[in-house]
Amino acid sequence: MTEYVIDAKDMTEKELNRTIKEQAPSHDKLIINNPESRHNICAGLIEDVNIEINGSAGYFVGTMVDGPNIHINGNAGWFAGDNMTEGELIIEGTAGDGAGQGLYGGTVVVKGNTGSRTGEIMKGGTVIIGGNSGYMTGLLMMGGKLIILGDVTDDVGESIMRGTIYVLGSVKSLGKNAMIDEITAEDQEDLKEVLTKYGFKLSDEDYKDFKKIVNIQ
Repeated sequence: MTEYVIDAKDMTEKELNRTIKEQAPSHDKLIINNPESRHNICAGLIEDVNIEINGSAGYFVGTMVDGPNIHINGNAGWFAGDNMTEGELIIEGTAGDGAGQGLYGGTVVVKGNTGSRTGEIMKGGTVIIGGNSGYMTGLLMMGGKLIILGDVTDDVGESIMRGTIYVLGSVKSLGKNAMIDEITAEDQEDLKEVLTKYGFKLSDEDYKDFKKIVNIQ
């Protein structure tokens, strides 16, 4: 595997992203040190490359990517994984509002908590939150799978049209058009497969306790 290390300490956001796009086609992995919460890291990247970010990222990390696997050893700001079409974004820490916004495909994993409107206007793909999520989680959701292992606050699934929200913790209130449906054995197996893949260890009883939130038919 060929690796390329980028020290972003003295780079502007444009310089950093230009370097990423220049080096991605000829390397299997890029390591970004000293990101210092810069915004738009990896924006629009379409290469099938592994990206390791050692530190926190700012707004719109991984926005509009199609292909890369991005791993953040830190936190992320608002709209992490915005409009991703293919690839993977794993955040070891927390993320701000709108994680997974507009997702078309691929997977966004936040190990910690997220802010409000997680997974809003999702069209496909999977978003996994290991902690809690804020108000209007799944706002205007149009497809995909949104999994919350912690608690969610007000108006979960507000104006949901399609897709499914799974919540293991408590649900403070449902939004308009949202209802809690029966979780099936097939749902539980699907959840177990995807959560185990990303290192989440739950008991069989936990899988039975998920609340399944869908559009009112």
